[in-house]
Order: sequence, then C-alpha cells, then structure tokens
Amino acid sequence: MHFYTRPFNLTLCLILSMVMLPVTAYADGISVNKAEVKLSEEGYQLKADFEINLNPSVQQALSHGVTIYFVSEFSLTRSRWYWFDEQISVSEQSTKLYYNVLTSQYRISRGALFQSFPTLEEALGVLQRQSSTLIAPELLTKKGTYLASARLRMDIDQLPKLLQVNALTGKDWDLDSDWYRWVIRPAEIAMRQQKTSEEGR
Repeated sequence: MHFYTRPFNLTLCLILSMVMLPVTAYADGISVNKAEVKLSEEGYQLKADFEINLNPSVQQALSHGVTIYFVSEFSLTRSRWYWFDEQISVSEQSTKLYYNVLTSQYRISRGALFQSFPTLEEALGVLQRQSSTLIAPELLTKKGTYLASARLRMDIDQLPKLLQVNALTGKDWDLDSDWYRWVIRPAEIAMRQQKTSEEGR
C-alpha cells in the first residue's frame, strides 16, 4: 500500500489524537464464544470461535489504511504426574485485516490466500473462526487426558511505529482474548465419532 506514503504521517497523527478520546458504551475486545476439537481421517484439529469487537479507534485506523494483524495460537499438552506436562502440539497463524480504499472493501489475508468483504462485520465474522494445524491421531492415546488452549490477539509489533508507542500506553489497542483452556479425552471423542458414523449409515 505504498500509495499512502505521502499522507500517512498526517493520517497517523489524526488517529493518535482520536485514540486519546474517551470511549464508552462499547464492549470492546476479544473473547471466546466456543472451543472444541474435531476428529477426521486426517487427524485432530482444535477450533475456536471468538467474539471480536473493535473499538472506534481501531476502526478509524482501518478506514485510513492501517493494516491490523491478528495472531491465533493453539496448544495441546498432556499431563504427567511424574514429570512436567508433555507438549503435544503448538501452532500459530497470522491473519491480516485491512481496508482497500480503491475497491471500498475489507480484505482478510492468510498467507497467499485472501477474501474480500463489503463490510467490516462480514470480515470479522470470518476472522473470528480460527483453527489449529492438524494433529496426527497417533500423538493422542485414547487413555490419556489432554489440555487444549486457544488464544487470539492483535499483534502490536506489526503496527506502524507511532501506533506501537500509543499501544504500549493505552488500552484501545490491547486486544487479547487471553488463553482459554479445556480438557480433551480422545476416548470420548472417538466414541462420539463412531456413534455419529453409525447413525449416518
């Protein structure tokens, strides 16, 4: 987005001045609505649905061409009474959200893949659904009990330098769901999967 280089500093100054204004009547931030694990022929996959509410300061930054990066993190560990917990799987994915002024559309980009949306609400509706990389079935024994964790946060380090300074001192840019954890029992998952398959025959 090099076409923003000339007015960019002026835009950032405008955004920074708006960030200092008090914001009320908004349930801003990121929270977890639902978290689960899915089992397929390829393996297990951790999934989480987040609720994302961007405050006016972040929305204003987006409308002026500031790219916002979100990072989803998933981990799976197995408890061991005789030693430290065993790390089974860790995955992290970065998602880029930005507004294209030329097309008047919001765009979500993950690696080489991207989607465009006419409204911010539609873009966030896709962004809030996150999943981990596939976990090989042999890594989870049916007799074990595991702890799954999910988190979604804004990557402050990817913001323009001027906004990074403000993010470190203000709450408007502190968007983080914190870690959400739940217990997984592979034996129960496999049993439910088998029951569903039998009912579908």
